[in-house]
Amino acid sequence: MTKRPTLLVITSGGAYAWVIVNALASRFGTVEVALEQPEPKSLFLRRRARKVGWFQTGGQFVTMTVSRFGKRLAGARTDEIIATHGLQTEPLPSLTITPVSSANGADCLDLIAARKPDLIFLAGCRMLSKATLSAIPCRVINYHSGINPKYRGLAGGWWARATRDVENYGATVHLVDAGVDTGATLRQAFLTPHPRETLMTDSLAMAAGSREMVTQAVEDVLNGTIEPQSSDLPSVQRFHPPIWTYLSTGLAKGIW
Repeated sequence: MTKRPTLLVITSGGAYAWVIVNALASRFGTVEVALEQPEPKSLFLRRRARKVGWFQTGGQFVTMTVSRFGKRLAGARTDEIIATHGLQTEPLPSLTITPVSSANGADCLDLIAARKPDLIFLAGCRMLSKATLSAIPCRVINYHSGINPKYRGLAGGWWARATRDVENYGATVHLVDAGVDTGATLRQAFLTPHPRETLMTDSLAMAAGSREMVTQAVEDVLNGTIEPQSSDLPSVQRFHPPIWTYLSTGLAKGIW
């Protein structure tokens, strides 16, 4: 019989997500992972276009493509982050990993029903639908690479650096509701970005610097001692910068 996990983490994987998952596994032990499959790009693009239009979506998609291939160029900084913080960017061998079609898939809900976790933790997965949230019997919290509410959504670290708002560079753990990173903030880690940070390394640097904050937030929830935080910051949903904004910011300010 599979041991009932204290935590069920839903993630699509990736270096920064595994850093967070491994930190949770090292602290709490009874952690299981639901590993969702990649979302079809066509579905992602159509959903984004409904929000910002096809022109902006096209520009953002080019930046995402450049960022994906640019990770090779950022390899030296990535290696430095890993070495400095002693990170493991692949799942620990001790982790139980169950593939699921999607965080909103019936197979994921079946896994939740079977495991009956005390808490569900999201790290780099699709946004949960209202129907999925209503079907989950326990609390759901999310790790976000950005300081909420000012840097909700995507590329929060880049936007903080690009707007010279480095005092709000960091990561957030928050309760999950039906909005985009709009749930009540539980804890935050405010970090100092390295001068060599880029769009390709922000999330890994944030994960490295926020692991203790993450485990503390989970302990708060499990112990029933959560204290949602208020903020005077404006609430803004961010997206990847379109390629013209990314290039102009890099050339004018040296912020990539």
